Amino acid sequence: MFDFTKFHYRSINATDDAERASINQELKDLYATLPEEQKKVFNEELQTFLMGQYKRLGTDYEAIKESGALN
Repeated sequence: MFDFTKFHYRSINATDDAERASINQELKDLYATLPEEQKKVFNEELQTFLMGQYKRLGTDYEAIKESGALN
């Protein structure tokens, strides 16, 4: 339901910390406008998205490590 990928890519491509903070504020503002039942869905979907990103980074790191690129 919520498109966290859009915010994630915008944050990755932000030119500076101020732009990144502005993007984070957009998410906070969106959250503040939600009814309580939607806040629960938002939080669950955000946690799922973040865990997916965390796992992907771990997989990428292991692949790089195994290739010897980190040495």
